[in-house]
Amino acid sequence: MKYRIDLRIESSNEWIQAVISDFDTFLLDHANCERKASAMAMSFVAKFPDRVKIMGELIDIGIEELQHFKDVHDILLSRGLLLPHEIGQDLYVKQLIEGCRSGREERFMDRLLLASIVETRGAERFKLVYENIQEIELKSFYHRLWASEARHGEVFVRMCLNYFDEKSVYKRLGEMTEHEAIILKSLPIKAALH
Repeated sequence: MKYRIDLRIESSNEWIQAVISDFDTFLLDHANCERKASAMAMSFVAKFPDRVKIMGELIDIGIEELQHFKDVHDILLSRGLLLPHEIGQDLYVKQLIEGCRSGREERFMDRLLLASIVETRGAERFKLVYENIQEIELKSFYHRLWASEARHGEVFVRMCLNYFDEKSVYKRLGEMTEHEAIILKSLPIKAALH
């Protein structure tokens, strides 16, 4: 059984160039994304407390994402940067959520798969960062994050397969990755994770 997602398109050279040329802005956005990732894992815990098979893993992911936030925050402080007062809207995630179905079970499936897609895209982009950044500490940090996010991308698919049959999971995943590619192509290039 395959847990790794095949994204339909790769991030562009223009994207990584935007990130490298304005890395402080990227770091601020990255910190916000890690806060949101931790909150997302914990929202599954709050909304689906009956899904006992995946509860422990969800909590672990929430803690791990919070640690990633702390790590990025420490980097921000070392560069003299402070978090903004408000977390800006992430159009990428917003549009992915808008594509989720509304029935309780359908939404549960879609949100798990959405989490997998977001984590997989994050892994793909963190890999580009560590391949292109020159600072040794940042290169090492983003290499570690790449491995973690890639694992999270697989974990959410595996979680989904605890509750839904393989055929329906992979059919829906195919539809959602196609939708993700359309969204990604439509977004402006900027120094942000999404």
